[in-house]
Amino acid sequence: MSSDVRFTDFKSDKQPTWCPGCGDFGTMNGMMKALANTGNDPDNTFVVAGIGCSGKIGTYMHSYALHGVHGRALPVGIGVKSANPDLEVMVSGGDGDGYSIGAGHFVHAVRRNMDMTYVVMDNRIYGLTKGQASPTSREDFETATTPDGPKQAPVNPLALALAADGSFIAQSFSSDAQRHTEIVQQAVEHDGFGFVNVYSPCVTFNDVDTYDYFRDTIVDLDEEDHDPTDRDAAEAKIMDDDTEYQGVIYQDEESVPYNERHGLDENMADIPDGAPEDATDLVREFY
Repeated sequence: MSSDVRFTDFKSDKQPTWCPGCGDFGTMNGMMKALANTGNDPDNTFVVAGIGCSGKIGTYMHSYALHGVHGRALPVGIGVKSANPDLEVMVSGGDGDGYSIGAGHFVHAVRRNMDMTYVVMDNRIYGLTKGQASPTSREDFETATTPDGPKQAPVNPLALALAADGSFIAQSFSSDAQRHTEIVQQAVEHDGFGFVNVYSPCVTFNDVDTYDYFRDTIVDLDEEDHDPTDRDAAEAKIMDDDTEYQGVIYQDEESVPYNERHGLDENMADIPDGAPEDATDLVREFY
C-alpha cells in the first residue's frame, strides 16, 4: 500500500455519463477519498459493480474492476476477496440492483462477514431504465409504471442488515462530502463486511427524494450522542420510519471477518511449486 496516494489517483480517464447533478458523483468521490485515506492504491484495489447507473463506477475509477450482471456484484466480490485476501475489495451497487434481484446475495454477504466494503447508491428509483419504482421507493411514489404508487412498503436495507447480524451498518448522504467520506472510510477500516447505504439523489426521475429534502430532514448521529456499539439503540434508529439518519448506526467492534475465521489468508492465484506449466496439463490433473 502506498502512503502518498491521492484520491485523484483513483480517477480513470473515462468521463462519467451520469446526468449532471447526479448524486453518484459525490458517492464515487467519497469512495475514492476513503480508499486513499486508508492507504490503499489502485494496484491493490478491486471494484465490483452490477447493473444500473451505479454499475458504471468501475469504468470511472482507476483500479482493478469488474462490471457484473444485475444483482450479482456481491458474490463476485466475495470470490475476489477469497481468492486474494490482500486486495482491498469494494462493491458498489444501487437500490434496485442490491435490494431487488440481489437481495438474497445481500443478506448472505452480510451474515458471512467477509472483510470488504459494500456501498449502495440509493436514489429510491430505477434511474437507468427511465424512472420505475424501486424496492426503496415510497409506497405512494408515482411513476409511469406505478401511477398510483407501488402500493407496498419500501424495503428497509438497514433492518435487513441488522437482522442478518451485520457487523457494520451505516448511512450517508452523497452531498455531504466530508461526512460521506468519513463514513465510507470507517467501513473500509472495519474488520468485516462494511455496509454503507448512501442517499444519492436522482435529479432526473425522482422529484421527491431530492437534495433539498435530504438536507432538510437528515439527522446526523454524531449530534445525537448515539452509541453505535449498542445493538438495541441501533435497532431503534433503524426502525424509526420518520427520520433519515446519517452516520454509523451499528458496529460490532469484536467482529472477526469470515476470511480470518476460516484461514483464507493466502493468495489462491499463486501457482504452487511443481505445478505443470502447461495449462492443459494442469486442467487434466485437476479433473
